[in-house]
Amino acid sequence: MNNKNRIAVLLASASLLAACATAPQTAVASAAPPAAAAPAPSEPAPVSALVQEVAIPHTSFKLANGLTVIVHEDHKAPIVAVSTWYNVGSKDEPKGKTGFAHLFEHLMFNGSDNLPGDYFTYLQQIGATDYNGTTWFDRTNYFETVPKAALDRALFMESDRMGYLLGAVTQEKLDNQRGVVQNEKRQGDNQPGGLTEYEVLGNLFPEGHPYHHSTIGSMADLDAASLATVKEWFIDKYGPNNAVLVLAGDITAAEAQPLVEKYFGAIKAGPVNTPAAADVPTLAAPKSIVMKDRVAAVQIQKHWAVPGLQSDQLAALDIGGSILGGLASSRLDKILVRDEKLAVGVSAGLQPFQRIGMFEVDATVKPGVDPAVVEKRLDEIMAEFIANGPTEDEVRRAATREVSGRIRGLEQVGGFGGKAVALAEGEVFVGDSDFYKKTLDAYAALTPADVKAALQQWLTRPAFTIRLEPGDRPPYEETKFKPKTGKTADIKTPKVKREIPAVAGNAPLDFPAVQHTTLSNGIKVSYAQRTTVPVTQIALGFDAGYAADAPNGRGLQNMTLSLLDEGAAGKSSQQIAEDEERLGAQISAGGGADTSNVTLSALSANLGPSLDLLADLVQRPDFNAPEVERVRTQILTGIAQEQKTPERMAGRALPSLLYGPTHPYAAIGSGDPAAVKAFSREDLVGFQQRWLRPDNLEIFVVSNLPLADVQQQLEQRFGTWTAPAVAKGEKVFTAPPARPNAQRIVLIDRPGSPQSIIVGGQVTPVDPRGEMAALTLANDVLGVQFLSRINMDLRETKGWSYGVRGTTQLNAKVVPYVISAPVQADRTGDSIKALQADIREFLTTKPVTDEEFERNLANRVSQLPGSFETSGSVLGAMQTNALYGRPDNYYELLADKYRSQSKASLDAALRAAVDPNGFVWVVVGDAAKVKPQLAKLGLPVEEMQPK
Repeated sequence: MNNKNRIAVLLASASLLAACATAPQTAVASAAPPAAAAPAPSEPAPVSALVQEVAIPHTSFKLANGLTVIVHEDHKAPIVAVSTWYNVGSKDEPKGKTGFAHLFEHLMFNGSDNLPGDYFTYLQQIGATDYNGTTWFDRTNYFETVPKAALDRALFMESDRMGYLLGAVTQEKLDNQRGVVQNEKRQGDNQPGGLTEYEVLGNLFPEGHPYHHSTIGSMADLDAASLATVKEWFIDKYGPNNAVLVLAGDITAAEAQPLVEKYFGAIKAGPVNTPAAADVPTLAAPKSIVMKDRVAAVQIQKHWAVPGLQSDQLAALDIGGSILGGLASSRLDKILVRDEKLAVGVSAGLQPFQRIGMFEVDATVKPGVDPAVVEKRLDEIMAEFIANGPTEDEVRRAATREVSGRIRGLEQVGGFGGKAVALAEGEVFVGDSDFYKKTLDAYAALTPADVKAALQQWLTRPAFTIRLEPGDRPPYEETKFKPKTGKTADIKTPKVKREIPAVAGNAPLDFPAVQHTTLSNGIKVSYAQRTTVPVTQIALGFDAGYAADAPNGRGLQNMTLSLLDEGAAGKSSQQIAEDEERLGAQISAGGGADTSNVTLSALSANLGPSLDLLADLVQRPDFNAPEVERVRTQILTGIAQEQKTPERMAGRALPSLLYGPTHPYAAIGSGDPAAVKAFSREDLVGFQQRWLRPDNLEIFVVSNLPLADVQQQLEQRFGTWTAPAVAKGEKVFTAPPARPNAQRIVLIDRPGSPQSIIVGGQVTPVDPRGEMAALTLANDVLGVQFLSRINMDLRETKGWSYGVRGTTQLNAKVVPYVISAPVQADRTGDSIKALQADIREFLTTKPVTDEEFERNLANRVSQLPGSFETSGSVLGAMQTNALYGRPDNYYELLADKYRSQSKASLDAALRAAVDPNGFVWVVVGDAAKVKPQLAKLGLPVEEMQPK
């Protein structure tokens, strides 16, 4: 609700779009029965007080070879985040070598001198969580969170690929990962608007500027990468003196230093990579272009190059972007979306990098409105904002949101955005691991005059404007690579033998104790305490979900939830958004198949007024007619975009093919456009009264506050809420159609697509409330893990895909098995054939091997202590246990359930669940290229329009 999404994401999901867009309203009679008046709100905590809550104490030391090491202690769980950052990114690539940094990130997962094969094998053996590697303009990083007992092994792994890698890099691996990266590029480029980044970079930054090209690189440069040139790249860029290692978690500096010395100390220093210098260029004159793509509505984008992370104007530009178009209460939201209703979505914000930043303002034009009118108003609003600056209240609200987000981030030691990341970013980009703190101090001290001055200096310069219109994009530039035969140039590197450390036994999972209580009106409350950060997470779980939608009313749940923050208790959506921002609260509403959830993440210091706001939205929504129409338009625009986005096209088609058109699970979350067009205010009020009511609600809480305090606050806001007179809703489940005994293909044409999306599904006989341990481990082998057979075959062996996945999707009543495989267009038929073979072989002639069983068992057992590090993960587990009737300590029992399995039990579980002949395959791709391939498979092929 208060979290703004980028336009591309916003339009890809109608439910997100509607939840994020809010508008002023006139009060009408409440849709819910009157509830007791909420207590008067207290003053929210000031930003300066919030900043004092943000602290990541740490110790630093440096090895003789130049490796910088940072250690942060957090003993809440027996885990340690290991984060290795290299001071090299795509901005350091010379002409002709674009994409090299990212390509080498892939190669560094493909084995080293002492750890041959895929690094994910070794990560799974030790039960790592939150592991991956990423590359961007300014850095390359590798990260994993591991059980403390496996820290020696993790440090050995990172040191082996830092110092002893090149002997394992072969031409075969290079060619394979080249193909994987090119499929990653196709996957991104295939999205609506996926080609705009190349135009932005190419126009904002002149030829030769370090930020002129994208991180993914060009097909031609990737084609040209030779074994010798990529090895030279590693030698020049990946020495220990060009890296920062952060250890955060259950570790002390005294423990860390000898371990780091042991594993990294012998690696020789390499050349020092001085990051490419880059000024902030200014366009000589405004420039505009028109692009065509599969978008549902015209998008107007404006771009400027601005200063980056090292600028003392960083906070001013960031907060200025939030006030202009980042907050739910932003100027652009208020004027263009709510008041004048010229746009269905807007955004603005700063992306800061080491040397430069990029400031972007977007507006998605409401269908039927002249884009020229929107662009004119956009320019006028910006001009007024830049000339007069923001108010003090706007600056405080934006700063509160920023700082509260950092407080929530303190709960996680690693991953994509935890404490290790905050420390590493500062050290790598500005040479100061305390940079996060100084930045937040700058937010707290920021004045409206600071914001005004920064915007006047940088956003009055010429902009680069893109008008992205619905239409056909130009032909795609494909790879021309052909594998070389014979000898290739190489840099021979002798292998160095090192002893791999053993892994000690891991500590068992200690899941927080769950307590249960009941409010005076009968609402059940489940509570767990986590004290790492001063935050309270609350989920209101209603027994509804999109399964509550009638067959002729698909999308009613989504539209109802989307309107909760569009006016409640007489407050306009603008007032609601502003209140939420002042409190540093995050309220969101969304529904899955079986439940409708309204969640609150509140700073515990502001819990009372945050709960007041939550209670108003759920108990007293207004459903004002003007906002109903505005949100309807946003949802319909989002659905239209889903009908053009390849993954969503497949996702919209599959449910009715699996369940039949009238089954509750045949619904699509965002809805059927014909139904959405017809919903009346009475329909919305009716859904809220039948389903979002106290006798259909369970509350889940994770907080640093004791249960007595939380219960008292909940009682004041929810304990007197009474159910309406209308009957409570009831879902009617019929049996889904029998699983077919012959496969078929449904083809949806998407002309010009460089990739095809393959989605295969079937309904299984699995009991969602039964024991899942055997099936979980079996599917780890076949489909769900990176090292699964289908992913390793299509991605790592054949190089036809960026990633393939097969999942058992638990619903309360039925469990489907679904495979998703984005593949290069010219291998669509071959990929389905390969998937069929992999599945059939697993179920018949190639059962689980000893290595697969032992690795996946170790992974599932060892990763349990690191799986519930955050209050959000605990909250989700509590909700899942309630939905499937599991005991509160279910996850503590899992290790023994896994250990009791055998290869035979895994084989039996998957063979009982999945029928190789039971799949319906949905293919979204260019029919002209794909249809002849599908004809060779000998399966019936029918064509379908986007649903």
